[in-house]
Amino acid sequence: MASAAGGTIAAAAAAFRHRHCRRVLVLLLLLVVQMLALPVECGGIPTTLDGPFPPATRAFDRSLRQGSDDVPLTDPRLAPRVRPPAPEQIALAASGDAASLWVSWVTGAAQVGSDLTPLDPAAVRSEVWYGERSAAAAGNLTSGYPHVARGGAAAAEVYSQLYPYPGLLNYTSGVIHHVRLRGLRPATRYYYRCGDSSLAGGLSEEHSFVTLPAPDAAGAAYPRRVAVVGDLGLTGNSTATVDHLARNDPSLVLVVGDMTYANQYRTTGGKGASCFSCAFPDAPIRESYQPRWDGWGRFMEPITSKIPMMVIEGNHEIEPQGHGGAVTFASYLARFAVPSEESGSNTKFYYSFNAGGIHFIMLGAYVDYNRTGAQYSWLERDLKRVDRRVTPWVVAAWHAPWYNSYSSHYQEFECMRQEMEELLYQHRVDIVFSGHIVSLEVDVAISLNVIYHSPMALDTIFSFQSKVHAYERMNRVFNYTLDPCGPVYITVGDGGNIEKIDIDHADDPGKCPSPGDNHPEFGGICHLNFTSGPAKGKFCWDRQPEWSAFRESSFGHGILEVIYFT
Repeated sequence: MASAAGGTIAAAAAAFRHRHCRRVLVLLLLLVVQMLALPVECGGIPTTLDGPFPPATRAFDRSLRQGSDDVPLTDPRLAPRVRPPAPEQIALAASGDAASLWVSWVTGAAQVGSDLTPLDPAAVRSEVWYGERSAAAAGNLTSGYPHVARGGAAAAEVYSQLYPYPGLLNYTSGVIHHVRLRGLRPATRYYYRCGDSSLAGGLSEEHSFVTLPAPDAAGAAYPRRVAVVGDLGLTGNSTATVDHLARNDPSLVLVVGDMTYANQYRTTGGKGASCFSCAFPDAPIRESYQPRWDGWGRFMEPITSKIPMMVIEGNHEIEPQGHGGAVTFASYLARFAVPSEESGSNTKFYYSFNAGGIHFIMLGAYVDYNRTGAQYSWLERDLKRVDRRVTPWVVAAWHAPWYNSYSSHYQEFECMRQEMEELLYQHRVDIVFSGHIVSLEVDVAISLNVIYHSPMALDTIFSFQSKVHAYERMNRVFNYTLDPCGPVYITVGDGGNIEKIDIDHADDPGKCPSPGDNHPEFGGICHLNFTSGPAKGKFCWDRQPEWSAFRESSFGHGILEVIYFT
């Protein structure tokens, strides 16, 4: 049982069976002044059998709707804290199983200007020294560590952001390293240093991490707590979100796209107003100020150096460069290690991994998602391999939401929904996280309850607490129809980015967008009118849709917990 700051409480309730689908939603809404802990045996918590729940909207004071200023790169949290060749921007990522883990870092200084000479990745080693005991007190930086993992030629790379247009600033990165540790023991603390031991000052300080639990035959092992955040950015609001996230002490962090907003740094004046090439109006593409990525990596390092962070691309990671924007996603593809090959994917745009009894599926909204495409085929194979006795929970995440009642991005990714939703429904995906919309729910805990047949009667509670951009939680839904076997969709695009929070709903008077609005950066337009219910024949509802259970505009993040009991 956990109680988070801000008065949001997750509580477990006794589970019971449902003859049509195995998953039952348990929902708790509490607003309290002090932190409490409710016993597992407590009653009165409604489940989806008591629902669907009446749609609710928490009103927002429009006078408070403001953007948030960017944190300057001179801020101590964003400025370099070490000198080359010492590693910086250290980050961990989950691998294909609990016995392995990725360590990433950057060495050398990035360059910005017009005449750049990229660093040589082969000039510095990629090493991780590690063990189950701290060696911080040892005189030799590597003494006391029984293991060392060394990356080969493919473990280090440099990327560039190049513009063939006068006035736009080019960029080339430091050397980015990715090394995979193998043979780890699940749920075990390890201490490590990364870098190049052959260079004076080439190794990092000692850090530590705890490996994720391994799935077991009883489906009883789970990460202690999973933080979920989207549309984070690097503003004053972002820093508050990350500070709160760190206090919640998660064992895994999911970032559902739009990480740095580097492509809206020099073009917004720090006030959150979208602008295409304001500084250079003759440039045909929006410039992306890549040093923001380095600042973001330094800002996140206190968390990512000890907790695995799993990311998926958003529209602000597209960052077009070259003539006509022919090259995209250069920073995203270079900076992050993800278990793509380990999960049978051939690209970082979509992949999956296990964290104890949870199977996470990270999907790409900005690559081909059609049923005839590679991503759909991979997803189908991945879902078929899931053993619900070992990983009872299946959680999917991607950037752009399918279900959304805000005017912003309304039905924007309807094409993706029409292509993929049935596949997720057939395989009983439990919960879906997305971002993209700037808003979040406060003082709400959601629990998903599953019973599966095994020698023991095992109950598992999957709880989601949202913390103080826009937030929306759906009733269980499939094809815009309430369905007790559909996933629970949650939009958490509220990390604190430079854009203002979304406050207009498509059902508000005069706020329904036209079918020609909300063009996605990738894919076609498949807008539709509803064919049944109160919105039959209409593009927008005239009230909050029945599939929208709760919505509120605010900044924050979510905490996902599994409470296991017999």
